[in-house]
Amino acid sequence: MQPVLTAALVAVAVFGATWIGIGQVRRWLVARAILDRPVERSSHSVPVPRGAGLALVPALAAAAFVLSAMGAAPAGTAVIAAIALALGALSWRDDLRSLPIAMRLAAHAVAVAIGLATLPAGAVFQGALPPIIDRAAAGLLWLWFVELYNFMDGIDGIAGVETAALGIGAALVAALAGAGDIGVLAIAAAAAALAFLPWNWHPAKIFLGDVGSVPLGYLMGWILLLLAANGLWAPALILPLYYLADASITLARRIRRRERFWRAHREHFYQRALGGAGDHATVARMIAAGDIVLVLLAMLAVVQPLSALVLAVAAVAALLALLERRARHG
Repeated sequence: MQPVLTAALVAVAVFGATWIGIGQVRRWLVARAILDRPVERSSHSVPVPRGAGLALVPALAAAAFVLSAMGAAPAGTAVIAAIALALGALSWRDDLRSLPIAMRLAAHAVAVAIGLATLPAGAVFQGALPPIIDRAAAGLLWLWFVELYNFMDGIDGIAGVETAALGIGAALVAALAGAGDIGVLAIAAAAAALAFLPWNWHPAKIFLGDVGSVPLGYLMGWILLLLAANGLWAPALILPLYYLADASITLARRIRRRERFWRAHREHFYQRALGGAGDHATVARMIAAGDIVLVLLAMLAVVQPLSALVLAVAAVAALLALLERRARHG
């Protein structure tokens, strides 16, 4: 079966399964009063069901298993999907009853350590580092990506927008570079995100929950590392650059102020940009616009990596400045 047809069929199946599954999960969550109730740090004002990942992650994992069985996915896809399901199960426990931070971080680190075995040794940084250092650096980046994916899921629409952009962008980059097996998996992730997005658009009918954000961060981090391992290091850096910048700058600020940076807060650029009216939709649209620019620059980076990276840094700096300006003007 041709890669384009395979991608289209998988995307339709994942979209449908995720859409229907979220509707069923939402009814179940409401019936059992499994709700995210607003507190002082929340960006919402009414209780909202939390746990859309219960539908999204299994649908995406099932697609990964099928693609792996067909030989239409990168080597190691089935292992990564199984680990994502395990992370989802642990994160669901955390959604229901907060687990110790050390336990969660240790589980994420173990998942990353196992997942690293699916990547070519010494390939992520294109031979610039010794193989063992390459592997360790890739692991640290992947672990940080899992954590920031969870941190950044703080307003309606943002997780769906970012995941869809990463998936579509990775698929387009893979197609341009002739790495179609990565693209098919990436487009499946985008389909799951696009099915979730209407449910989560402001005002959200359901939240993703850690059961969704942690496995998604793990899966998308792996796809980006695969791109880098195939020589596409610049697109792999450009696509998530807004998420990386917002989360990393915010963390650095909190550490500098000697705050308990692991605690929940509302200090990310996108959170402060909500203003007094809590305009989630406008902020999500701003981030979507920025992500579209990053997708285009990631495609350019296939042939002009350094130029595209410089432009991407400028684009993200402009987006952060716009969000900061919006925050200051309320």
